[in-house]
Amino acid sequence: MTDILEVARRQVLEEGKGLTAEQALECLTLPDDRLEELLALAHEVRMRHCGPEVEVEGIISLKTGGCPEDCHFCSQSGQFMSPVRSVWLNIPELVEAAKETAKTGATEFCIVAAVRGPDERLMSQVRDGIKAINEAVEINIACSLGMLTQAQVDELTAMGVHRYNHNLETARSHFTNVVTTHSWEERWDTLRMVKEAGMEVCCGGIIGMGETVEQRAEFAGQLAELEPDEVPLNFLSPRPGTPFADLPLVEGPEALKTIGTFRLALPRTILRYAGGRELTLGDLGTRNGMLGGINAMIVGNYLTTLGRPAEKDLELLTELQMPIKALSQTL
Repeated sequence: MTDILEVARRQVLEEGKGLTAEQALECLTLPDDRLEELLALAHEVRMRHCGPEVEVEGIISLKTGGCPEDCHFCSQSGQFMSPVRSVWLNIPELVEAAKETAKTGATEFCIVAAVRGPDERLMSQVRDGIKAINEAVEINIACSLGMLTQAQVDELTAMGVHRYNHNLETARSHFTNVVTTHSWEERWDTLRMVKEAGMEVCCGGIIGMGETVEQRAEFAGQLAELEPDEVPLNFLSPRPGTPFADLPLVEGPEALKTIGTFRLALPRTILRYAGGRELTLGDLGTRNGMLGGINAMIVGNYLTTLGRPAEKDLELLTELQMPIKALSQTL
């Protein structure tokens, strides 16, 4: 039988064609003693098809908590007894956060709100916030505001939003075990409208929410079908008070195998370290992932959890001789 990494070297590295879901499953089920081989190939793919640059991003929550949806991993849901409470940032706080993000060398600043979708109050706040940020600092602005209507997609495009994040979170076959208040298809519809409007699409998910390894492979294939510009990879950090509070952390080798496999399924996509890597991978694993396909990272803290200090991540990039991607002059 042909070895999957031999196939991947020819198909992905040389021809630039990502792995299918079936091939991804073969990579995800490789024995641990072949992990280094998988990561080395994923790094070659990243360098050939994406280059050495790393895109650095900061994120800020404009509206935290009080969300009506029941995403079982999320402490911002108003349906669970979590310690997170509803809070709104004002415009000066938003601008200051953007300035601090830019100081790290980040080129992307993402405004996030815990909502099903934006109402007029939120759209007005985003509009004012983007205007104030653009007047104060030079940085690309992304948004993550839940599910959108076509009119909202058009408005965000007109505001100059560079990229829109809306995660599918998990494989279609597993979604109803994670969320019951809206469907996977509703998320897909928003992503389709965003893509058609010309905004960059950021879409990823969370690994470790009770899915099978087959469903991880399915998810990789579904993301490849979407062809997003960016895929943020999160690893579940179980939050107190949520239905997933007692799920175990993803083991480090398993997480690294997922990173390498997703790079081989998505050879030209920005693959971003997001939440949970600190607990799942630690310092050494974080370094291994950067040499195993990752080419972007969120620096600093996340929405409701702490991240690594930005300085540690920037020091790692210097050590690995991976330059920070310059700010795009054409949005």
